[in-house]
Amino acid sequence: MNWNTFPPLAALRAFAAYTEQGGVQQAGDVLNVSHAAISQQIRNLEDHLNVQLLDRSGRQARLTEEGRALGAVLQSGFGAIADEVEKLTGAQDAKPLTVSTTPSFAANWLVPRLADFRQQHPEISVVVDADPKTATLDAAGPDIAIRFGSGDWEGVDVRPFIETRRVAVAAPSFICDDCPTEPSDLARFPILQEVGTSESSLWLAKHGVEEAGQGGRVILPGNLSLDAARMGQGILVTAKIWVKSDLEHGRLAQIFEDEEDFGYFIVVRQGVHRTALKAFLTWLKTQT
Repeated sequence: MNWNTFPPLAALRAFAAYTEQGGVQQAGDVLNVSHAAISQQIRNLEDHLNVQLLDRSGRQARLTEEGRALGAVLQSGFGAIADEVEKLTGAQDAKPLTVSTTPSFAANWLVPRLADFRQQHPEISVVVDADPKTATLDAAGPDIAIRFGSGDWEGVDVRPFIETRRVAVAAPSFICDDCPTEPSDLARFPILQEVGTSESSLWLAKHGVEEAGQGGRVILPGNLSLDAARMGQGILVTAKIWVKSDLEHGRLAQIFEDEEDFGYFIVVRQGVHRTALKAFLTWLKTQT
């Protein structure tokens, strides 16, 4: 196709509307422009093609044979485009919105608030993928990820969401007689660790607690690890935001706090976002 000689799309659109509606006034109404603008676009198309599309010799303009032929092709072409666009957008709108995040974030933050989003957008189905593994945000992957870290991920759109530090905590009764004084001391205690999640695993590795010591290690989903810590079953490293209330009410005691500023980030693919994702991103802004 020689795009250099292709007629202006605005002129083709105006003429297609004219042939569909049967007049310049009606065409102007459906395109939300004046009838004079429709007439001018049709004349521009005639000049570009060097072909007369309307016979204006009578009181009312009529399509010429060339005008009828072009009008029929445009109706078919624009109709096919409209059908395909509807299929594409309809298929996208029908897909559930998939949110990838850590088990801790899902249990402690997202799920308790999700009813509010569903109330505002009952037409959007939501899938929460609470997997400690970092998901790949390609076309076949989740729409959005909410992840813990420093936010230095390449090739994606990263937006700060919730700032928090990591802390090591335990039930006061668990450490009352033998409180650790150094992070490495944790190796001799039972460690409650979330399944694969970086909230705890990176901190433990950084402080030399990579291998289970005499106390061993229990691997649990995020919500269960916090319950186990409250019951006095071991020491837990987690984001401080999840244990703030426990610390304030004495259910847990803080042993160590990381000096590095980490937090949760919203991660999405670069480029155009579908309607459901735009709605979810707007809702997230209202929750901080």
